[in-house]
Amino acid sequence: MKSKVVSFLIKCPDQKGLVAKITSFFYEKGFNIVSSQQYVNAIENTYFMRIRLNADGTTLSKKELESSFLELATPLNIDWSVNYDDKKQNVAIMVSHTSHNLYDLLERSKEGRLDCNVKMIISNHDKLRYIANMFHIPFHYLPVTKETKLEQEAQVKELLDASDIDLIIMARYMQILSADFINHYPEKIINIHHSFLPAFQGANPYRKAYERGVKLIGATAHYATVDLDEGPIIEQDVKPVTHESTPTTLKRIGADIEKLVLARAVKNHLNHQIIVSGNRAIVFPEAGE
Repeated sequence: MKSKVVSFLIKCPDQKGLVAKITSFFYEKGFNIVSSQQYVNAIENTYFMRIRLNADGTTLSKKELESSFLELATPLNIDWSVNYDDKKQNVAIMVSHTSHNLYDLLERSKEGRLDCNVKMIISNHDKLRYIANMFHIPFHYLPVTKETKLEQEAQVKELLDASDIDLIIMARYMQILSADFINHYPEKIINIHHSFLPAFQGANPYRKAYERGVKLIGATAHYATVDLDEGPIIEQDVKPVTHESTPTTLKRIGADIEKLVLARAVKNHLNHQIIVSGNRAIVFPEAGE
């Protein structure tokens, strides 16, 4: 096995002896536990685990590991996924007019703070091509109208699937994706919403926030679902504002919050720190990695 570190995400009904059975399995297969994080939802009687393993001591191939773990998981009704550190995830960023999230993500990726390959930028406007050129990333301008929406989405799918994209980031892509598109990439689309959800939906949230005289503004990063802006929440943040804050001030503060919230959500996803349960995202903190 080429991977040095292997990560498992585990979800199952809570029951006695789970930790012993899981950790004993990895010990017997020659793995050393680097970190183990657990959470029990007592209301739903559900157990969650994120476990990271050093693979230096195992002789198993990836296929053998997964086949063996399946034998353990099936009788325990474990829903699981495994990820290996020898494969960087491929990312596509979708944008429209605004540049702050796009530029921030590309800078973080370039500096190694987001461990991924940004394979492409897709936009329904040509305005941000210059940023793609700065970072030498392919830019695909695919305009869309009501009449061409399905055709345009088919083009997007073709691009994404041809490049084996693991994560799609909607960095203020101001189009509503179809249910067919979203269902094609379950838990693989992260959206940034310029509000502390649930609040101020629509095209001009900062004007609405100003008119309501809010004392906090924020941003929310979530997985996209067919229910608009109602997917599992990954990250949120807020900052205080006052009655003196103008719509322009709110927009500037909001943009700064958006960048941080989106970057944290993307990092959580890339680091395999998230388990989705129903419409909730269980987000484990970084564990020394």
